[in-house]
Amino acid sequence: MTRCIRHTTVFSGVLLAALLVNAARVQVVQPAVEDGNPADRRPTIARYGQPRGDILVGGRAVTGSEDTGEHLRYERTYTDGPLYAPVTGFASQRYGETLLERTEDPVLSGTDPMLSALPLWSDLARSRGDGGDVVTTLDPAAQRAAFRGLGDRTGAVAAIEPSTGRVLALVSTPSYDPGLLSGNDAAVARAWARLNADPDRPMLNRAARQTYPPGSTFKVVTAAAALDAGVVRDLDARTRSPDPYTLPGTTTRLTNESDGCRDVSLRDAFTWSCNTVFARLGVETGARAMAATAEAFGFNDTGLRIPYPVAPSTFDTTVDRAQLALSSIGQYNTRATPLQMAMVAGAVASGGQSRAPYLVERRVTAHGTTLSTTGPRHARQVMKPSTAARLRDLMRDVVDRGTGRNAALPHATVGGKTGTAQHGLGNTGTPYAWFVSWAQADGAVEPAVAVAVVVEDASARRGRITGGGMAAPIARSVMEAVLRSR
Repeated sequence: MTRCIRHTTVFSGVLLAALLVNAARVQVVQPAVEDGNPADRRPTIARYGQPRGDILVGGRAVTGSEDTGEHLRYERTYTDGPLYAPVTGFASQRYGETLLERTEDPVLSGTDPMLSALPLWSDLARSRGDGGDVVTTLDPAAQRAAFRGLGDRTGAVAAIEPSTGRVLALVSTPSYDPGLLSGNDAAVARAWARLNADPDRPMLNRAARQTYPPGSTFKVVTAAAALDAGVVRDLDARTRSPDPYTLPGTTTRLTNESDGCRDVSLRDAFTWSCNTVFARLGVETGARAMAATAEAFGFNDTGLRIPYPVAPSTFDTTVDRAQLALSSIGQYNTRATPLQMAMVAGAVASGGQSRAPYLVERRVTAHGTTLSTTGPRHARQVMKPSTAARLRDLMRDVVDRGTGRNAALPHATVGGKTGTAQHGLGNTGTPYAWFVSWAQADGAVEPAVAVAVVVEDASARRGRITGGGMAAPIARSVMEAVLRSR
């Protein structure tokens, strides 16, 4: 009898051990397989079973979480959703996440190991802690000034702090309310269909994810390349620049919007935006030097993150001389995001150095403990300091006495460059109005802000669309907002 009991006990122990091993296999070894089962709603229910962490601007949360009392309990809410949509993106129970909601999801959703005191145990137990918060670099006053300045026009604004790369404003219009996509009911599906069918593309982040021909604002890059290469040594010496200029190897004649561009100095050509001077200057500088300078500024960089990906700005490195002439005035295949052109202005403002832009200042727990910080990245020397000093002089002239006078500010030094970019088949599209600039308060050690503005559908007759008239006032309001907050 004792022997039978012993055998039964051993057999029962083996069965128990087998059950424990199988349970461990299912819960630990195969969780990924089970999570992939569409019939298993537990991960989804757990994901939305607690409030999501917040995205903060100027110390204030611009996101929130609403308790719906349903199985997917918490839905995302947004304060001033259209204002901050190009920064936050959306977090939707039906359509996933975009922009910061996507790149910062581990912190916001509470799954980041940094949020757990015992990350290994949390991973084995498959538990999630309270969501953390993401603190952005945005200046709320600058963001609002940019949004108000664009109004009901299609366009974008990007503003950065030149000395650090902190993104101070990132605005795209028309915009949308991300809260319309938060849930998973029929209203969300209708909003999704309506937004995607809208020809104005309100969900497109034009400030960081759309490229445009930069037009004459690219002349900042061309001037930097020519000065660094020694093609031009004296800003006030007359150039050998015909008007009109016949593109090399063609019979196509390039003209100017203004008179008096024949043989003018680089200073006057920059101030009054003479196409013929800069097209010829780009050809004389050469494709290799032009491409090297453009890439130093950040063109052709496919890896830029802020932390979400930025569309690469491009400068064609395979051009012939005629194409190079057009590329040097921001046409042909030259394309740039507003964020990239803010980086161009920022490099001039900061003595020829450029820092990669960043949008997240730090990540913190729900109780305010810092998990990680971003901070300025390593600066790269884009051009010689002496070249940057001369470009600052040229950009000041544009605002003081040239096409950018609408950007002038009292008690501050402002430099800028206007641009009107042709586009469309045969350049028949309504031109884009551009303005890039920087501002330094009187008595300040360094410039506080660099801005780029593009307006797609300037509401004026084609001949009156100018960067100075349409885009410069918007840049002025953003610069003024930043200077006031310092």
